[in-house]
Amino acid sequence: MVESVPAGFERAKFSNPFLDMAGPYYVRPGDDGIIVGTRIHEGQINHINVAHGGVLGTLADVALSLQVHEAERPRLPVATMSLNTNYLAAAKLDDWVEANCRIDRMSKRTAYCSGRIVCGDTVLMTMTAVFAILRK
Repeated sequence: MVESVPAGFERAKFSNPFLDMAGPYYVRPGDDGIIVGTRIHEGQINHINVAHGGVLGTLADVALSLQVHEAERPRLPVATMSLNTNYLAAAKLDDWVEANCRIDRMSKRTAYCSGRIVCGDTVLMTMTAVFAILRK
């Protein structure tokens, strides 16, 4: 089955075995940063027939950290120090979900970010994070 992806999104170029399993992820430029999207698939559904909370939590971490990673050239290596999530609604099988994030403040060694995950007009999650910037 070919996955349908909204116009403007391209397959994310970041990859590792965990993210390949958790996604696939797609990206496009947004007003405040990079929007990261994915379609909820069968392997992400839990016993109550909605996306497992870890699916949205992983999307939150990926999308928030990507904002910092892409903020400068050369790209910044980052590590999550803190991730806070607020689950507001559930995603269902075949839902297209998007993470909209922004950098709120960034210093030489730390970045503070916030955002939300939506499905259409429904806010599924709000989130904030703090990242260590691992400059050499």
